[in-house]
Amino acid sequence: MKEYISNDNGSVSLDENVVAQVAGLTALDCFGIVGMGIVSVKDGIVKQLKRDNISKGVNVRFDEEDNIIIELHIVVAYGVSIKAVTDNLMQSVKYKVEDFTSLKVSQINVFVEDVKILD
Repeated sequence: MKEYISNDNGSVSLDENVVAQVAGLTALDCFGIVGMGIVSVKDGIVKQLKRDNISKGVNVRFDEEDNIIIELHIVVAYGVSIKAVTDNLMQSVKYKVEDFTSLKVSQINVFVEDVKILD
């Protein structure tokens, strides 16, 4: 947890899970993203996360300068350009997280965990 604002009236702390929720919800709104994914340690199979568990597909940490580093584990739709989707994803997540937190996002790493055919 990072101390976000500190003044004479008190302080506000920002938990990594809050940033993960914002990043995950933003990712789901991006074209070509089917969902967030996580690799099961038990059997090595990718599981697509439900909307209420999307933060499990996002890892957030703060670096030495209190900048945010985000890792996104995504499932993409079959037939889309992964480069175009991930470029859009990184720009959207960076903008939304910086706007929401007023902190700088220094790095976003995207891991494409699976590809799904849309019905």
